[in-house]
Amino acid sequence: MKPTPKYASRPASDDPRDVEAWALAEAARRLIDASRQPDDSESLQAALQLNQRLWTIFQAAISEDDCQLPHDLRTNIAALSLMVDRETMARLADLDGGKLDRLIEINRSVASGLSQRVEGAPAEAQTPAAQAPAAAAQQAIPPRPAAPQPQRPAAQDGAQPQPLRISI
Repeated sequence: MKPTPKYASRPASDDPRDVEAWALAEAARRLIDASRQPDDSESLQAALQLNQRLWTIFQAAISEDDCQLPHDLRTNIAALSLMVDRETMARLADLDGGKLDRLIEINRSVASGLSQRVEGAPAEAQTPAAQAPAAAAQQAIPPRPAAPQPQRPAAQDGAQPQPLRISI
C-alpha cells in the first residue's frame, strides 16, 4: 500500500462538492508544479497518476445504481472522464509536461463549477450524497422545471439493467 501523500491544503468543509472541488484543484496544482519541472519525470508521473485515480473515482460514482444525477448528466460526465483518461494516458506515454494545459483546464473548470452555488436553491438540494463532480458545470445553467424521470423497461427473465453506455 502506498503512503498517503501530504497535501498543501485541506478542503474547506466536509461538503461533498467542496471536497470534490478541492481534490480537482489539488490535482491541477500538482500538474502545474510538475509541468514547471521538465527534468523531473517522477513528479510528472505521480501527478498524472493522481489525476487518473481521481477521475476513476468519479467514473465509479456515476456508474453506481444509486447515483442521483440525471442520466444525461451522468453520460456527459462519463464522456468527459473518458477524454481525461485518453489525455492522461497520452501524457504518461510521452511524459511531456508542456502538454498538460488541457487536463489542468478541465480540472479547474469543474472545480470552479463545483464551488458555485445556485441562487435560491436550498443547501441540501445542492449537496446530494451521490453528487458527481461535473454536476457543478451544469449549475451555471438556470435549472429547468423538474421533468418526470424516464422509466427503464423492466428486466425480463431476471436480466440485469443495462449499464451506462458512452460513445465518443
